Amino acid sequence: MPKEIEVKTILNKTKRRDPWFLDDYTLNLYSSCSFNCLYCYIRGSKYGENLEDSISAKINGIELLEKQLHLKAKKNQYGIIVVSSATDPYLKLEEQYRLTLQALELIAYYKFPVHIITKSDLVVRDLDILHEIDKTAILPSDLSTKLDRGTIISFSFSTLNDQIAKIFEPGATLPSQRLEAFKTIKDNGFLSGISLMPLIPYISDTSENLHLFFKTFRDLSADYVMPATITLWGDDRGDSKTLVLNAIKKQFPELQEKYEKLFKNSSELPYYYRKAFYEKMNELSREYGIKDRIVDI
Repeated sequence: MPKEIEVKTILNKTKRRDPWFLDDYTLNLYSSCSFNCLYCYIRGSKYGENLEDSISAKINGIELLEKQLHLKAKKNQYGIIVVSSATDPYLKLEEQYRLTLQALELIAYYKFPVHIITKSDLVVRDLDILHEIDKTAILPSDLSTKLDRGTIISFSFSTLNDQIAKIFEPGATLPSQRLEAFKTIKDNGFLSGISLMPLIPYISDTSENLHLFFKTFRDLSADYVMPATITLWGDDRGDSKTLVLNAIKKQFPELQEKYEKLFKNSSELPYYYRKAFYEKMNELSREYGIKDRIVDI
């Protein structure tokens, strides 16, 4: 049973716009996450080993959002709202609370642009309101010459293999179902692409799998593919490094020594690995004709 909490603010202004996600504002209507991805950066002592145990719905979020959007629109402070940055906007409990849907209705009314980032196929429920935002949103002035629409939808993948996803993303919508939702979104004409964040070393970032990613997304007319390497934090039971290394030990024992060496002294992959990764991503982006970001800023 999720907790119901009240918060003091819901729409957060970012210090600077991220060049990948184009976030001027972030909006998180839920706290923690039922998808339980082992590699998730929000993990740690605050949420415990099972993120679903600490999940909560911000029940006054819509009331706060209405007040904040009214004020921002009155001051002409339009900017892209990223939904969500710290959890998924289409968790299972969205079917019950419908906070994301209510928020999109307000965002459409006040004409703000939106960037949806999700691992869920529930996003297709909201096509009508996303179309309205796409057509009527007022873009921030510095992006108005680079973007001509108000809705961006990014699907997140770390693998295309359903069985591997069940290990590393045990509560998330399966990749095969995500692909079907992505196809629906593209068939509806949205600006939409892929966040490959993170790829799993020696498992989903092999040359064979990378070509499969890019061929699959090119064939589905992805507008962009944004890749990134994995970062793993902490040594406590609920931390991402502990959980991923435990999963490797149990499910891929042949990779245990490599992983221990990769993350022995750092939360990040070694420089040589990251350098080779991004060089390969640039090569694949050119080979398959897919941009590596939504727009250049």
